[in-house]
Amino acid sequence: MLFRLTVALAATTSFISLGVSALVFTPQGKLMLPDEPSISMASWSYEDCGLPSDPLQILSIEADPEPSPGKNTTITLKANVLEPIEEGAYTDVEVKLGLIRILRKKFDICEEARKAKAEVQCPVASGSYVVKQTISLPREIPPVLAAKFTVKMRGYTVDDDDLACVDLKADFMKHHL
Repeated sequence: MLFRLTVALAATTSFISLGVSALVFTPQGKLMLPDEPSISMASWSYEDCGLPSDPLQILSIEADPEPSPGKNTTITLKANVLEPIEEGAYTDVEVKLGLIRILRKKFDICEEARKAKAEVQCPVASGSYVVKQTISLPREIPPVLAAKFTVKMRGYTVDDDDLACVDLKADFMKHHL
């Protein structure tokens, strides 16, 4: 799921017409868990909705520099893997524009890591990890994307046990006021 989240953020630039790009326009700043269940910055927030016993614990998500149209930004995810992540682990992702579902898809975590040429590949051993992905944002952001988006990501092991849970919210209406 750690890889899928990074890949999902990178893939958003190709889904501009669907509105998925709302995931990447976040203010600069370090977002930390686990002291708070939900972290919010100006127009985006994420919540680790998993349990302390989940094999993948998201510690923080950072965007540097502050994402802006036509620029590159690096998304950094820090996580602890409590149990090995093996081939066959997957993530169910649902993206909504307001109340309208615009994407619902199952992603193979290991396959996505290979496609993205991620620095961490399956099987993933227990330990602490930092995964970085640099993305290019489009110069123009269509006004139709000035909306509120939600993304639900539920990760599962190869045995269908809970792996991790992350909910994202992005409000692009603030960027167009």
